Amino acid sequence: MSQHIDRLNQKFKDTSLDQGLDLLSSEGFGNIVFSSSLGQEDQLLTHVIFTNDLPITIFTLDTGRLFEQTHVLLEKTISKYQKSIQVYHPNNQELETFIKATGVNSFYHSVDNRKTCCQIRKTNVLKRVLEGADLWITGLRAQQSQHRQGLDLFQWDQQFQITKYNPLIDWTLDQITNFIDKFDIPQNPLHASGFISVGCAPCTRPIKPGEDIRAGRWWWEEGKKECGLHLN
Repeated sequence: MSQHIDRLNQKFKDTSLDQGLDLLSSEGFGNIVFSSSLGQEDQLLTHVIFTNDLPITIFTLDTGRLFEQTHVLLEKTISKYQKSIQVYHPNNQELETFIKATGVNSFYHSVDNRKTCCQIRKTNVLKRVLEGADLWITGLRAQQSQHRQGLDLFQWDQQFQITKYNPLIDWTLDQITNFIDKFDIPQNPLHASGFISVGCAPCTRPIKPGEDIRAGRWWWEEGKKECGLHLN
């Protein structure tokens, strides 16, 4: 597997975004999926995939605690491109059992509770969606966090047992926003209010000048800020 990943990284390292996405099918990837959180990076990728009519399924996870602005953006995006974005939700029984045992906002009380909440609302759902997929496309960028600086263009995701493609890994935030402005791509109005990384409403705040891009996520915790979707 490592040789296969190395070959892909070598082959795709000098391709443009459009070229890279278009070449995927020629590499034998049949069922290609793109997970969108409707953030700026993901909206950019959605625009490229939809406008080029690429054979890539786009989906998003509705955790049940998203901002209303995120739901509005989802509808606006579907309307603009007249294409489908599949929406997946957490398992009701899992969620009800967890909330009954710990409380509706127990993620504020301990790291374990927060991680369990993320697991039920995101990770477990993603595992279900990725079953049968050949390639998982993400909007991860190295600039987003120290952890993500070590990621490659292609990598093997051990947790989900799938090849992951990060076509924006070397893009800067300025490049992202310039692209969005150039092509008038729909984006969440919360970004203009300092919400650079937008997740669940109770777990996201705007960042302060000079803060890390992901400082607004789970701000009451110290250390690594990941929900469990991208462990490697």
